[in-house]
Amino acid sequence: MNKKKYVLVGTGGRAEFFYSAIAKPFSETSELVAFCDINQTRMDYANQLLEEKYSYPKVRTYLAGQFDEMIEAEKPDAVIVTSVDRTHHNYIIRAMELGCDVITEKPMTVDEDKCQDILDAVKRTGRQVRVAFNYRYAPHHTKARELIMDGVIGDVHSIHFEWLLNTMHGADYFRRWHRDKRNSGGLLVHKSTHHFDLVNFWIGSQPDEVFAFGDLLFYGRENAEQRGVTSFYERATGNPNAKDDPFALHLDENSHLKAMYLDAEHEDGYRRDQSVFGDGISIEDTMGVIVRYKNKAILTYSLNAYMPWEGYRIAFNGSKGRMEMTIVEQSYVNSGGDKALEGALKDKRILVYPMWKPPYEVEVEEGEGGHGGGDPILLQDMFGIPVVDRFNRAANHVDGARSILTGIAANRSIRTGQAVRVDDLVKF
Repeated sequence: MNKKKYVLVGTGGRAEFFYSAIAKPFSETSELVAFCDINQTRMDYANQLLEEKYSYPKVRTYLAGQFDEMIEAEKPDAVIVTSVDRTHHNYIIRAMELGCDVITEKPMTVDEDKCQDILDAVKRTGRQVRVAFNYRYAPHHTKARELIMDGVIGDVHSIHFEWLLNTMHGADYFRRWHRDKRNSGGLLVHKSTHHFDLVNFWIGSQPDEVFAFGDLLFYGRENAEQRGVTSFYERATGNPNAKDDPFALHLDENSHLKAMYLDAEHEDGYRRDQSVFGDGISIEDTMGVIVRYKNKAILTYSLNAYMPWEGYRIAFNGSKGRMEMTIVEQSYVNSGGDKALEGALKDKRILVYPMWKPPYEVEVEEGEGGHGGGDPILLQDMFGIPVVDRFNRAANHVDGARSILTGIAANRSIRTGQAVRVDDLVKF
């Protein structure tokens, strides 16, 4: 079997998920040949992990300005994009123009203009873009799709979806580059792309019209001041004001975060441990969205990033009954520990309430690995030998666009106070 050759762009927190898979379980089908990043120290650390943790030979490294040179020299089949969200489109488009397929971390991009540029590039080049939606592959999410596909609750007419990020994981977005909306599109794009994709996936439809409210009501300096906080700091590491703050992240107390971020600061100035109660936060932490779909279904959705527990509740109301799903997830700090604990399940329950019949619980086989057991199945689908999938979980550029366009429309609605038609944002 000829191995597929990959290069990876962006060696931050999400990169190890992909390169560890190529180095270990899928080394017979896949080969990693190079890293690309703006930061040489971070690439060197990724190579150290490859060699010491995964017994894989070091790969060549290229700085961001050498991207074209890397493609020419390494001749990869595909480029894996795990850089800052606002840069995804640059690497996706250029990779396709240079003859490569792409696997990109979600979200595919952060606004409608960049989304249109990617869609146009796919059409122009004929290359493929794969979006890494691991939540589709979680066994409980696949089961929900199966039940709806099989008509257990009939036609789905409405969905209520409540997602809770807690004061560990939720706070982490306000320490990092995500806190600047120009980088991430805010949580309605960066995080909610998972959730909006799941709804599209579950009900087999597309968003039509979106209305939203959103605000920064908990994080940020002004909110902290209103609650009576008087002691502030810019970054946590080495700052005595952060010593007893439960929201603080001390990079020098975690060897992995220290090597990946603190030791690399001198190259790009990026600080991974910013105060969640500092100035300069431009994303929302409290959001409510209403979506009407092409099939007339209605979604009510909320996302709150400072809750005491991590997880979500979903209810599907259909023409033959109702289905409820409650999921409690393991809390985590991105790249702060074992990858298998990211989004790992603590509890799950699916209940079906048929019309005129007693309700019953649906048993779901436990999945191992991160994101409710979805991560290993996604990696098998991307880097292993493909198998027929009746649920069509593999997500392409259209799926990636449909998922972010709900969040992009919600962002515009928050700015304007008006409902937004998704078809007005891009042309497929």
